[in-house]
Amino acid sequence: MQIDETVAARQAERLSKLRTERSSDEVARRLSALRNAAQGTENLMPYLFDAVKSYATLGDICDAMREVFGTYEEIAIT
Repeated sequence: MQIDETVAARQAERLSKLRTERSSDEVARRLSALRNAAQGTENLMPYLFDAVKSYATLGDICDAMREVFGTYEEIAIT
């Protein structure tokens, strides 16, 4: 399988445009609310929806979740 390199360039350009057009303050506020909720026992889905509605990227959301939960590392059993 080969992926056309122009696809990656086009997607990077779209992401850059999104980041300049969205409200960075709103994204930061929504991601902060997600982090705070993740530290407790609340349902995270409403916070995830709010982050997406503010145009937070999947990477932004995953980074916020990693700050709270860390990164899963599989333990190899030998």
